[in-house]
Amino acid sequence: MPILEAMGIRVVEVAPGRAIADLPPEPNVNHFGVTYAGSLYSVAEMLGGVLALATFDFDGELAGFVPLVKESTIRFRRPALGVVRASASLSDDEVARVRRDALSTGKGEFVLEATLTDAGGEVVATTVGTYQVRRFG
Repeated sequence: MPILEAMGIRVVEVAPGRAIADLPPEPNVNHFGVTYAGSLYSVAEMLGGVLALATFDFDGELAGFVPLVKESTIRFRRPALGVVRASASLSDDEVARVRRDALSTGKGEFVLEATLTDAGGEVVATTVGTYQVRRFG
């Protein structure tokens, strides 16, 4: 997505049930010299789509389905300095449940918790998002 590219977000790990991305300080620093809250939210929220694309077979059994965010909240814990790493994962059991629900009802919903840490490993924010794998069109 062009906006994420402009923010310099870099996906550093993606595998079924797991996604990690880095957010650089520039161009994401606010007027106080810390990472802008909207940038923190964006890097966490996009993990749901990245994880879904790596986890579910949208070219095969789930053709015609798309990943969507339904709701998301963020809790800011401390100002972020430097590169921020966002990570999220789903268990194998949860992946299987979402797949079954999507195939049987046309949508599978999952809750994804993301943790954002600074270069020193300190948690700067956490998010909880409700996502869907949903038949589209």
